[in-house]
Amino acid sequence: MESDYRSWLWDKWAERCVKNLIKNEFDARFVPDASAAATVIMELAAPFESFGFGGSDTTRSLGIIEKLKAAGKTVHDHWQADLSKEEDLSIRLAQGRCDCFLCSANAISATGEIVNVDGIGNRTNAMTFGTQKVVIVAGMNKVTPDLDSALKRVRDVAAPMRAKSLNMKTPCAESGRCSDCRVPQRICRITAILHRKPMLTDISVVLIGQSLGF
Repeated sequence: MESDYRSWLWDKWAERCVKNLIKNEFDARFVPDASAAATVIMELAAPFESFGFGGSDTTRSLGIIEKLKAAGKTVHDHWQADLSKEEDLSIRLAQGRCDCFLCSANAISATGEIVNVDGIGNRTNAMTFGTQKVVIVAGMNKVTPDLDSALKRVRDVAAPMRAKSLNMKTPCAESGRCSDCRVPQRICRITAILHRKPMLTDISVVLIGQSLGF
């Protein structure tokens, strides 16, 4: 019963969020589940040949990397095993010049802003300039009422969970709370807020009616 009410609420939030994202010049749509999202993403990806992926559990959980490789596409993925430091850097740089970049968001406000916080910046750079197409995929667990709550979600939810998943030696990975730390492994170093679609970058947002990612 609770999940029925949550689905109802997410549908209402998604309706508002998509409307405001479109108002802010993004292409945006809401799909009910991961399977529908994968279909939409592959349709959006069809015209392109080279793809970059941010460090996104959401996009990876949809099997997009495997689908693109099976279609003979070039995939720049820095999460491959046993990469040297030089290879890792080369792939991150290539992500910013590929045809299409796929990533998630740390939070999306129902008022139509997209918030991402990075430690290195390959994701925030690639999603704003350099690629022909960007596809941002997010579960409805990442949608918040407004920009202030989106920023709060990054700090209180996304960052501690992400740091924990990466085995980072940060205070938030121990306590579950942000302390605005200064440790070497701090992952919150760059905040990018897309208030409107960047002038030269075509961005599609796919919201999924499920809880996905951090």
